[in-house]
Amino acid sequence: MLVKIFTDGAARGNPEGPGGYGTILQYVDSKGELHEREYSQGYRKTTNNRMELMAAIVGLEALNRPCEVELYSDSKYLTDAFNQKWIDGWIRKGWKRGKNEPVKNVDLWQRLLAAVQPHSIRFIWVKGHDGHPENERCDRLATSAADADPKELLEDPIA
Repeated sequence: MLVKIFTDGAARGNPEGPGGYGTILQYVDSKGELHEREYSQGYRKTTNNRMELMAAIVGLEALNRPCEVELYSDSKYLTDAFNQKWIDGWIRKGWKRGKNEPVKNVDLWQRLLAAVQPHSIRFIWVKGHDGHPENERCDRLATSAADADPKELLEDPIA
C-alpha cells in the first residue's frame, strides 16, 4: 500500500513564537477508497527543524505495518539527510558532521531513523512558497498546527 505523508513545521525559526507541526497521511485502501488522517500539535519555544522532524516522525509512527511511503516536506534539511545519506555519515561519525560539529536534535533523528526502518520510503522535497500544490498543502498544515491547541486527530493507526 502506498501512503503519502504531507508534513510541515510551523515554528518559522522563532523560538519564542508559536510553533507546531502538521501531518496528513493519505492512502487508498484495498477497496479503492481514499482515506486521510491528520495530526496537528501546537508547541512553543522550539525551532523549525525540530518541528519538521516531529512532523515526519508522527506520520511514520502512525503506520502499524510496513508500507511504501512518499513523504513530502519543504525542509531540505530533512529530505537531504536521507536522500543524500547524511544520516548514515552522522551515525558512522558518532553524530558529528564536518569537523566534529555536533548534530543538533540527535534524539529526534534517532527516533526518525527507527520510524523509517520498516518502510520503503522516498523523501520528496517541495520548494517552499512557490505555489506547488503539495507545498501549499504543507503550509496550510503548519498554519493550522501553530494555531491549534495540542490535539491528536488520528483515531487509530493505519491498518
